[in-house]
Amino acid sequence: MEKVIYVTKPLMPKMDRYVDELKKIWNAGWLTNNGPEYMEFQKKLEELFGSKIELYVNGHMALDIAIKALELPKGGEVITTPYTFASTTHALVMNGLTPVFCDIKEDYTLDEEKIEPLITDKTVAILPVHVYGCICNVEKIDEIAKKHCLKVIYDAAHAFAIKKNGRSVAEFGDISMFSLHATKVFNSIEGGILSYHDEKYAKELRNLRNFGIANEESVTSVGLNAKMNEFAAAMGICNLELLEEAIAVRKQIVESYLAALDGMKGIKTLNYQAFEEKQIEYNYAYMPVEIDENTAGYTRDDLYRFLQTKKIVARKYFYPLVTDYECYKERFDSSLTPAARQISRRILTLPIAASMTEKEVERCCRALQEMAGRVRHEG
Repeated sequence: MEKVIYVTKPLMPKMDRYVDELKKIWNAGWLTNNGPEYMEFQKKLEELFGSKIELYVNGHMALDIAIKALELPKGGEVITTPYTFASTTHALVMNGLTPVFCDIKEDYTLDEEKIEPLITDKTVAILPVHVYGCICNVEKIDEIAKKHCLKVIYDAAHAFAIKKNGRSVAEFGDISMFSLHATKVFNSIEGGILSYHDEKYAKELRNLRNFGIANEESVTSVGLNAKMNEFAAAMGICNLELLEEAIAVRKQIVESYLAALDGMKGIKTLNYQAFEEKQIEYNYAYMPVEIDENTAGYTRDDLYRFLQTKKIVARKYFYPLVTDYECYKERFDSSLTPAARQISRRILTLPIAASMTEKEVERCCRALQEMAGRVRHEG
């Protein structure tokens, strides 16, 4: 019986390797609060990113703390994208900020040409998202931010290990947030990273994750409990050893998909050639396909359901738009971001993981070809 192929599977080291790291935790008797594993993991990541970083229990808490550390005033407006995961918007709203939604471009990132018309005297920051690892126009966004004296926080949850012109994406903006969730290209089971350059943020970024405690007798901030524990850090240390190979395998899977999709009408994929032209070292974290039903002869949902009959679980990622969530739809209007709304109804992310077997990849490719063949036959 064929097993279900899920949209992703977590990167995991061999158990013996993780146990070796766990033995260090037992020997130290230190489970959390900046222990030896945390410090080693942090050092390795700073070497990889080329910037200062702090580690957190997950990406959402990291983003929440970034907003707090920048002291964005309650009631302020933050220009962001509706084409993102819930966390991006929730973090703003729960900090008393007002999201102002800007439409997106063909590469799914914030349309930088539409940012300035949205800026008002209440605007305090821009929160762009590097979607599927597609990097925002960081140069233009930086220019706009400096012109209008705005902070920039990048949601870089999808962009781990990506570089542009030899520079890590961690170097852009005031602060960037990376997710280390199990579904990401690289994980520490759960975890989050904030990268930054200005040392003035360091104290708050550290204090806010530990109840605002500065030392044994001083609590300087109203903080949270967002510390990464030693077990998560140990997993991160182990998985860093696998990262380069994992990305290489993902690249091979993407190439297999592209070969299978070649010639199929109505299916758009990421422009991988553009990554090379822009000198972007991509991480192959996702395999999104955008279905134009008028050309393909079937909808995104048709393909989604067909793959399920083959025990292949794809994901409508991101659908619905944040602005169409039940908790937000009475407050925001998705018709104001028509490109994002259309793309959200067309997008499907296909299974991709470093642990996928050749047979699993072949099954997925055959299913895609079968769907297209059925349409041609019925037509």
